Amino acid sequence: MSTLLFERSLPRFAAARVVSTLGSGRGVGVGPLRLVERDAPAVPAEGWAHVEPTLSGICGSDLATLDGRSSRYFEDIVSFPFVPGHEVVGTLAEDAVGADGSGLAAGSRVVLQPVLGCAARGIEPPCPACQAGNVGNCGNLAFGHIRPGLQTGFCADTGGGWSTSGLVAHSSQLYAVPDHLGDSDAVTVEPVACAVHAVLGAPIAAGDVVAVVGAGTLGLLVTAALGHLASIGRCPAPSVVLVGARYAHQQRLARAFGCTEALPDDQLARAVRRHSRSLSYGGASGTTATLSGGADVVIDCVGSPESIAQSLAMVRPRGTVSLVGMPGKVTVDLAPLWHREVRLAGAYAYGTEPGAGPDDRVPTFALAFEVAAAQRTGQLVSATYPLTRFEDAVAHAGAAGRRGAVKIAFDVRKGPAS
Repeated sequence: MSTLLFERSLPRFAAARVVSTLGSGRGVGVGPLRLVERDAPAVPAEGWAHVEPTLSGICGSDLATLDGRSSRYFEDIVSFPFVPGHEVVGTLAEDAVGADGSGLAAGSRVVLQPVLGCAARGIEPPCPACQAGNVGNCGNLAFGHIRPGLQTGFCADTGGGWSTSGLVAHSSQLYAVPDHLGDSDAVTVEPVACAVHAVLGAPIAAGDVVAVVGAGTLGLLVTAALGHLASIGRCPAPSVVLVGARYAHQQRLARAFGCTEALPDDQLARAVRRHSRSLSYGGASGTTATLSGGADVVIDCVGSPESIAQSLAMVRPRGTVSLVGMPGKVTVDLAPLWHREVRLAGAYAYGTEPGAGPDDRVPTFALAFEVAAAQRTGQLVSATYPLTRFEDAVAHAGAAGRRGAVKIAFDVRKGPAS
């Protein structure tokens, strides 16, 4: 069966990095990713099941890997060769048990929660993070009865979504897809869960001014999560949500998801100052920074040196910048963070979120299903490709905004001629 396999090859990794300077995704043809014929991986222990992917998204972290630009931080929690693909909707090949303990029949549609935490690794007792329901912070990602891998799609033993031969998943990773949710909506549930976790982890208070930097998949899903979670009382409702979106189609989608204003990147700081009634000054670097006031919370969905600098320039003193977009090694002037006592906090993955009571916890994926259904997040899936056209798919994903697209996915049911 056809599988896209990412192998450890430093020369090819370096070549991809060089070619990707011409544009994200362009280096895949010279990089370590290749199409091979390979059987499905074996289940590593009891409690695992085979999943046959239907759709599998191309994520920003996948692009960073294929471009040769992923951080070396991940080297010890990834094993090679691996099959990429962690945004997955598929069907069970055999009966299994879901993350909520319910039985799932063979043929059931499931979404994958890809983090390979203590439960998946057979580690007892689980680490403190997993015990608390924060599987995204698991401290045992390199141990247990499977090889290192922070998630499915970065582990040599599990397979991944970019394959017709399937992958294996632990029961703790399996969430049944409701009948009313289509495959396009379902394939967005994993990134929606990232957005939900980011929104609920940010210290947003009622009446706040919130700015979202970036309107790719993650920025738009953060906007969607903000709108829906506030509408159902899961988080306080900001008075203003401003989204910096480079392209017209991104601005349209951000407005549809409920933001107050969606405007070009270079106009976002001015809109923040207008809504927060801030004073500003021209800094020595030539940038404009807020002098008083600013956004209460800035959610950076890009993670580049430029976006982090922009976020620090428009957050209020003692405000929060939530870093949701995956950064690498960056050079940023942190003087404004120090001088204005700003909190810079990461927001990674998911686990459980606060529920109705003080001891009540709700799986992030349960809330993500609600957001995906209410906001029809499947509309972000702009194109799907067969695995045989992986170079076209990755190039499209890397240039998604410029080409009027948002999310690109593999449809593993498609044949070579599709």
